[in-house]
Order: sequence, then C-alpha cells, then structure tokens
Amino acid sequence: MTVRAVGEAIPLAKPVLGETEERRVLEVLRSGRLSLGPLVGEFEQAFGRKVGAAHASAVSSGTAGLHLALRAVGVTEGDEVITTPLSFVASANVAVYERARPVFADIDPVTLNLDPQAAAAAVTDRTTALLPVHLFGYPADLTAFERIGIPIVEDACEALGAIDADGVRVGGRGHPAVFGFYANKQLTTGEGGMVTVADAAMKQRIDSERNQGRAPDMDWLDHDRLGFNYRLSDLACALGLAQLERLDDMLASRARVAEAYREMLPGVDGLELPCQDVGRIRRGWFVYVVQLPRGVDRDCTVRALSERGIPSKPYFPAVHLMSYYRERFGHRDGEFPVCEDVAARSIALPFFPAMTEAQVERVAEALRDVLERS
Repeated sequence: MTVRAVGEAIPLAKPVLGETEERRVLEVLRSGRLSLGPLVGEFEQAFGRKVGAAHASAVSSGTAGLHLALRAVGVTEGDEVITTPLSFVASANVAVYERARPVFADIDPVTLNLDPQAAAAAVTDRTTALLPVHLFGYPADLTAFERIGIPIVEDACEALGAIDADGVRVGGRGHPAVFGFYANKQLTTGEGGMVTVADAAMKQRIDSERNQGRAPDMDWLDHDRLGFNYRLSDLACALGLAQLERLDDMLASRARVAEAYREMLPGVDGLELPCQDVGRIRRGWFVYVVQLPRGVDRDCTVRALSERGIPSKPYFPAVHLMSYYRERFGHRDGEFPVCEDVAARSIALPFFPAMTEAQVERVAEALRDVLERS
C-alpha cells in the first residue's frame, strides 16, 4: 500500500539568505570588481577572527583547501596520509591528487570520527600527514592525534562553529584547518572554502598556489611555482561576509533543531541518534544523521519517507568501498567493520536553521511510523 504525502514537502536542506546577502552581492556587481578585489582579504580577516585563527586563505572549495593544505605540510608523491573511511570522498581524493596514498583507519563507534588508536597503528615510515575529519560537525580528538607527532590537516568542512575538548574553536588550534561553504553548510558562499593557519609563510604559500603560483609582488606575466586556479571571487566573499553577520544566530537555530529531534525521536527501538556533547566539546551542527536499527532496509526506508513528503539521504558511504578505491587500492569489504556498519545504516534527515518544531515533529512521526511498519 502506498502512503501519500501529507502536507507540503520539507526540503532536506535550505540556506538562510536575505536582504543583507542581496545588498552585498549587488554592491560587488555594481563595482565591476568581481574577482581579485578587496573583499577577499576582508572576508579572510573576518573569518579568521571568528574562529580564532591568525591567518585565513579563501579558496574555491573545501576540496581545493584540503589539497593546498596537504601540499603545505609537505605531502608529495609516494607519501601516505592517514584519514577516515567515513567522510565525503574529497578527504581521500586530495591525497591522490599528489600521488600519495590515503591510508584508512577505522572510526570511533560513538563520535564516528577517526579513531586515534587505529590511526596510530596505521603509521609507517611513509606517513607524512594525518587528516582527521570533524564528521557532521563533531570535533575530532585532536589532543590524541597531536601525540602521534605527525603534521595534521583538519578537515573542518562540516564543523564551523564547533569547539574542541580543550575549549578551542575548530580552526583556531594552529594546524591547517579547512572549511567548506557549499549551500548546505553552516555558512554558504554557494561554492567556496577557507583554510586557516597559524604560520604566515604557510598562508603565503597557499595564497600563491591558489592563484596559479603567482607571488604577491609578481604580475601575471611571471609565476615562481606550480599553482592552481583555486581562487574565490569577490561575489562569493560578499555573500560570505553577509553570512558571517548572522552566523551565531544560524548556529543557534541549528542547535535548536537538533535538540528538537533529540526530544522527539527517543524510544524508537534500535535507532541511534548523534552523540551528545561531552565536557567542553560543542558540535557545530551540519546535518542530522541517524543510524537505522540493524536489519532495517535503508533503501526501503528512504522510499517510504519520500512517499510521506520527507526527503532523506544515505550519509555517508564508506569511501574505501567505492569503485575507484576498490580498483585503485584493492580495498575490500570487512576492512573497517565499524565504519562499514555505520555507513550501511546512516541516513540524513531534513535539517536547516529555519526548520520549525512542527516540521521536526512531522519528520519524527513519519520515521517512527516507517520503522514500526518495518
């Protein structure tokens, strides 16, 4: 029997955009200075202040930022980069860009972040960097990773607004940390990203390589290193500056929606909700991902929710089991059992700052009904 959707469809994600964003973008359009203009530096400085970073470099995407950050800490051909198999594929791809090998280690079953002990066990004499991901906005255990004594690049693309166990804002610890500004993130520039660093020389290198290898005092006729076109336009930076003005409110709204889910979803046998904050840790809420009870067909659940006007999405697949990584590196089922179990059962539910309690309740009731019918 098909269950028809009741009420208006709820979006899976939705950015917060208003008059300030429109005004800022129009100002850039009217100025005629659409790229390589003054708003890039303004956005970088404002973002750095927000997360407590000495320096920040705006880039065209979080993926671009991760690539430049790995290069900046010295990753090159033949090296190994230890990272998590539960992430967006870019976390692994960026190592392959440099002809390095992404080495996966299993995840913590509670936080879903890279397990520091598993990462330490994976270190070899070729390990050049660790790339932990603050998955779904929950801070990774950076203190434990620092004890390993290998350069760290933080994938903070999902973690703007998060605070780690030491009370430090993610992005402000000193390691290169990379944020993403896709439309479903805590702050959006449409596409875009930011790399925060403590070292001025590292920022100078990243700034050069994002702009085709051009040094700050060189014109376009000469370049002193290999670079890429990883720049962020002034149009995007205008949008980012407007979003920064409302960031605290958007983060608070995301936390409110997450709390509403926590209040409305308990009692569903076998359903696992995101872990709660512990001590000084504060999650920067990005998506709301739950793990379905074992034995429940995830594809059938997604379809049944869709029939009720509730979009959902498997989130994330295990990277090492993707076709490219199986074929290129010989990965197989069963290598990382915690990751594989979580990846097989996880779905993202509708989640955005303007989501109402009534919408959360509707999603929760639909999910409960679907699981009871299962």
